[in-house]
Amino acid sequence: MKFTRRLSLVAFATALAGTWGSAWAADIQEAKKLVEKARTTFAEVLRTQDFDSMRAGMKQAKGVLIYPQVLKAGFFLGGSGGTGVLLVRGEKNDWSAPAFYTVGSVSFGLQFGGQESAMVILINSQRAIDGLMANSLKVGGEVSAAVGPVGVGQAANVTADFVSYSKAKGAFLGMSIEGSVLDVRGSLNNAYYGKEVTPIDIVSKRNVANRHAAALRKAIAAAAK
Repeated sequence: MKFTRRLSLVAFATALAGTWGSAWAADIQEAKKLVEKARTTFAEVLRTQDFDSMRAGMKQAKGVLIYPQVLKAGFFLGGSGGTGVLLVRGEKNDWSAPAFYTVGSVSFGLQFGGQESAMVILINSQRAIDGLMANSLKVGGEVSAAVGPVGVGQAANVTADFVSYSKAKGAFLGMSIEGSVLDVRGSLNNAYYGKEVTPIDIVSKRNVANRHAAALRKAIAAAAK
């Protein structure tokens, strides 16, 4: 009886390890795909003719959040969300490795059309960076947000902590993150760097790195010169 029970415990532990290993592998693949999509999304949004203010804003931004796909839940008003990456500028324009973050309850406004959009958020203040180092940050109040001005010749004169730019696949443009929650996606951070890490480890202390993110970091550094 004891032998049978021991075998059952061994089988359970083996199955549990297999499940955990599969989840870890899936997180690694998801993280890699997100970094690759973030690079192409950033390039696509940067090329948008009407986003002169974003190109100018990159020169002074302290950080950038890139969300390759933000999905809208329903028409008119409603919640939305997605997963993206945060990179922070160093003292010599050396951008950090990416940390993974979710965004929830983005406002699309009273517009219909497409159901998803790519979004790049410029971060203009140290207090916004510091806020992101916690487990989650609700945008609004002391940490402000604005939609970036659209149009050729527009200057980067928005003073908000977060300034968002979106490129929609449907009919709507301009997403506000005012009132949204930005949250750390810990499982992807841990999988991408192969151990348990925090955003502080990744973007502030820079204790970890992943060569896979080199192309994304290079593209952002080039745009931020």
